Amino acid sequence: MAKNTTTAEDVDHYIAAIADEQMRKAMETLRETIRSVAPDADEVISYKMPAFMYKGMLVYYCNFKKHYSLFLASHGSMAKFADDIEPYKTSTGTLQFDPAKPLPKTLIKKLVKARLIENETKALGKKKK
Repeated sequence: MAKNTTTAEDVDHYIAAIADEQMRKAMETLRETIRSVAPDADEVISYKMPAFMYKGMLVYYCNFKKHYSLFLASHGSMAKFADDIEPYKTSTGTLQFDPAKPLPKTLIKKLVKARLIENETKALGKKKK
């Protein structure tokens, strides 16, 4: 796997440090789309990548030299949406795509909503014990 090209202490600095304008805009759009679905999630840097946390890790996203990735922090989400993600390059729990051909916002929203439900369900299960 290629090394991500940017590191920072917070998400704003991470994105601002991306030199390629098209990549930076793609990352901003991805961030805004995730935030629109998960407004109560906390933004963090984890493993040197921007991430959203809500009742546990929700998603990571990261830029690389020639692509960017959305890490779902769950293998179950990938399986549930196999047909939707089939056109995209995937790796374990990860969607990779070119900033010139970003993931559709509707797909990002669907994936993040599924992750929210997974985390909510997991949190409820822990409370019952």
